[in-house]
Amino acid sequence: MATKATTITKRQAWVLAARPKTLPAALSPVVVGAALAAAAGTFDLLPALAAALGALLLQILSNFANDYSDFFRGADPEDRLGPVRVTSSGLISPKELRFGIIVVIALAVVVGLYLVWVGGWPILAIGVAAILAALAYTGGPFPFGYYGLGEFFVFLFFGVAAVCGTYYVQAHDLPWPVALASVPVGLLVTAILVVNNYRDIDTDRRAGKRTLAVRMGRGGARIEYALCVVLAYLVPPLLWLVFHFTPWVLLPWLTAPLAFQLIRTLNRATDGPTLNKTLAGTARLGLLFSLLFALGIVIP
Repeated sequence: MATKATTITKRQAWVLAARPKTLPAALSPVVVGAALAAAAGTFDLLPALAAALGALLLQILSNFANDYSDFFRGADPEDRLGPVRVTSSGLISPKELRFGIIVVIALAVVVGLYLVWVGGWPILAIGVAAILAALAYTGGPFPFGYYGLGEFFVFLFFGVAAVCGTYYVQAHDLPWPVALASVPVGLLVTAILVVNNYRDIDTDRRAGKRTLAVRMGRGGARIEYALCVVLAYLVPPLLWLVFHFTPWVLLPWLTAPLAFQLIRTLNRATDGPTLNKTLAGTARLGLLFSLLFALGIVIP
């Protein structure tokens, strides 16, 4: 670890702590929410941009907080298969990362105040809950990520709440089709976490981190991943057939070959590099799905 600490600059370490590869997943629900607002004729650029910035800050906050808390709980040993964690490797001290967490919260609050001014108390409730959830994922007296609740909160806040909140700050209402359209985005963001927990199953078990992957085993985690991915593709046809979206809403089905390739790869993968590629591929799938979904929504 000392070698890594001496070859990586402080600036590079902060970039590592932010985990830039996870950030597109934070933008995917905002893109879909903005597209839904545009289709409803209520698109508003400034609230949409603020929602995007808020989503990025919440993702960075979650990444910082997880790095910090997992270090103290011993969940980041040297033999973990994932990318470098900055606190456990000594690249950033706990005190520095704690200050970084405070700065990100402050920035999120500033953005959130504007969104509350635009969207009212529902946005305040969502924002406060999202910040608390980011901190409590692996920290606090009840770190829900350690009790198998991580997938539920990721689906809720980084999927459903993000899409619906983005739409709400522009349209000031929330019809049922918007809530349904948030489901596939949330499922694919959740699938990223499933791969992450599948990869870390051995080190998490030793650290007492009882994720769903640890509780269900590798076979159960593979089924969970497949369900998240497959169910995401069932929502666009429902929007078309039941809620009278145009057939263009089926555009995300173009990514189905990539989805099934990822499912097949996870079923066979055993080594760290392959699992890391599967995780990156799942993030890419979620972004491509969301972009095509947004495009299908706005095409008249």
